[in-house]
Amino acid sequence: MQEKSKSAFADGNMMARAMKDAFVKLAPRTQAKNPVMLLVYISAILTTGLYFLSLFGIRDQRPGYIIGVAIVLWFTVLFANFAEAIAEGRGKAQADTLRAAKRDVEAHKIPSAGQKDAITVIPSAKLKKGDIVIVKSGEQVPGDGEVIEGAASVDESAITGESAPVIRESGGDRSAVTGGTTVISDWLVIQITSEAGESFLDKMIAMVEGAARKKTPNEIALQILLVALSIIFVLVTVSLFTYSDFSAKQAGMSNPSSITSLVALLVCLAPTTIGALLSAIGIAGMSRLNQANVLAMSGRAIEAAGDVDILLLDKTGTITLGNRQASEFIPVDGVSPEELADAAQLSSLADETPEGRSIVVLAKEKFGIRGRSMSDLNIEFIPFTAKSRMSGVNYNGNEIRKGAADAIQEYVAEQGGSFSAQCEEVVKAIANQGGTPLVVAKNRKLLGVIYLKDIIKQGVKEKFADLRKMGIKTIMITGDNPLTAAAIAAEAGVDDFLAEATPEGKLKLIRDYQAKGHLVAMTGDGTNDAPALAQADVAVAMNSGTQAAKEAGNMVDLDSSPTKLIDIVRIGKQLLMTRGSLTTFSIANDVAKYFAIIPALFMAVYPGLSALNIMGLHSAESAIFSAILYNALIIIALIPLALRGVKYREVPASKLLSRNLLVYGVGGMVIPFIAIKLIDMILVGIGLF
Repeated sequence: MQEKSKSAFADGNMMARAMKDAFVKLAPRTQAKNPVMLLVYISAILTTGLYFLSLFGIRDQRPGYIIGVAIVLWFTVLFANFAEAIAEGRGKAQADTLRAAKRDVEAHKIPSAGQKDAITVIPSAKLKKGDIVIVKSGEQVPGDGEVIEGAASVDESAITGESAPVIRESGGDRSAVTGGTTVISDWLVIQITSEAGESFLDKMIAMVEGAARKKTPNEIALQILLVALSIIFVLVTVSLFTYSDFSAKQAGMSNPSSITSLVALLVCLAPTTIGALLSAIGIAGMSRLNQANVLAMSGRAIEAAGDVDILLLDKTGTITLGNRQASEFIPVDGVSPEELADAAQLSSLADETPEGRSIVVLAKEKFGIRGRSMSDLNIEFIPFTAKSRMSGVNYNGNEIRKGAADAIQEYVAEQGGSFSAQCEEVVKAIANQGGTPLVVAKNRKLLGVIYLKDIIKQGVKEKFADLRKMGIKTIMITGDNPLTAAAIAAEAGVDDFLAEATPEGKLKLIRDYQAKGHLVAMTGDGTNDAPALAQADVAVAMNSGTQAAKEAGNMVDLDSSPTKLIDIVRIGKQLLMTRGSLTTFSIANDVAKYFAIIPALFMAVYPGLSALNIMGLHSAESAIFSAILYNALIIIALIPLALRGVKYREVPASKLLSRNLLVYGVGGMVIPFIAIKLIDMILVGIGLF
């Protein structure tokens, strides 16, 4: 999934495949999916037929001119096919890589997690939803599932492209595993969660190669508009032929407009540029998302990301680094800082969390307190649990506990002690500053408070300022109390926050904003996030999260990076901008081509049109041929832009609209005049006209 810097045009194999696919897509059934290009396809067939008729004396125009028009029209169709094929190319290359990772392996099926020795070896293709398997070090995970027992390092590079292994374990929000990944240490007992052929890897392959891509509502609406314009131009072209024929007879002359010229005129006036590139723009947008290691379950989700105006962001891992660090020991009730630091370090020696390690380091750095002999102390470590919300150590008749303020208050009260007013003031002061207070007690006596500080990620405040310029409101979601949440929200620069967040609270918040007409995006990784993810317009589930979260989301972030949501919004907005810009350019092109062709074509019948022949084209034939040649070449010229996308800037939508109208609207009017005149001069110069 990691071909991030390689251009499609720089890959020879991809180019060769796209050229082959361009011819394969000439099948009528494929062409019928794009009504605008179907019109060009039929026009190419018609002019080819007119050429063969001209060989037998049934002449609409001279044969050389007719075959020239036919060839250019066929190239126009091929260029449109090539644009779509080259956009699909990277997806197909990614699909090939994923297929290589997907292979049938031996699955070690067991009756239950408690019967790990009763193994039945079967092919992974025969696994069913609900089956339980055991996977040991060096073995490949045979199918998607949830870890129900064990913890192990897993190599997910075949899926994410990231070489560093990740930890997968039972319980919590890191329990999902993907078929095709490899266990590289320890063992896992996994319950299979998908049927054969319906795994996450199967869905990824279908999505990245475009096989599962459906047209989005916006694409369908735009295509209806393009079809309507094409029908109008068909009627205009037929009307021009009948009026010019009538006028020519009235003037006693032959009709200067032939069927070949009018067919070419129709193709030039129809919105062929955006018609040719519309599918490629959508596929390229999905490809850019794939390159960012995000799998979209539908094109609709990408478009919705472009329209999002509310972002719900988890605090931990998104706004903060996620690892709270001990920054200060604050003693209370006459206790010395050294005594507090010594007790805090002793209670944290077996704590392998980043917070626990930071307490040990801070005590060593500030007071020179180093490790001690565990055997001499007859030590017993008390692990942290969600129920007790504290941890600690017992040694030589002493008890040290550290944990949440209310948990320690309850613990001290049960032991006959009391929670001092000074300690309560320190706890409140730390919470008001956005920190997390850990209270330390020894033998029923309060020693003081450890100040754990959430570190705001560098550059996050600037990112939120950019999002604000784009008209997007950011809301931080956290389980912290309101005072802590408010302090962090102010430091990070978010617009609002939801403190003490629960699954029901998240769901209600999303529904409230949606009821007001907003489009909401959020990230999540746990089963408790599933209801809110299912409700959000753009729901990004973490690949490391639970199966329930992945099934509820409409996107899966393979890197499991909560900050990816900001990039997804940019990609969605870039997709909408690219489509809008190239549509503007295409329609402006059509207007310019109208002024380039109509005067030259009908001047003989309507002499007054000579005033509009501002380009001074050589003849009606050279004008037509130059215009359709430009019409074909501009498709090729715009393919890189369609694949890369229009450059996105974090400015208000009104400024973006004004700029794009100027660049692509005015540019779309000016470029055809210059290009068609140059082509006309070259064609005349080499003696073709």
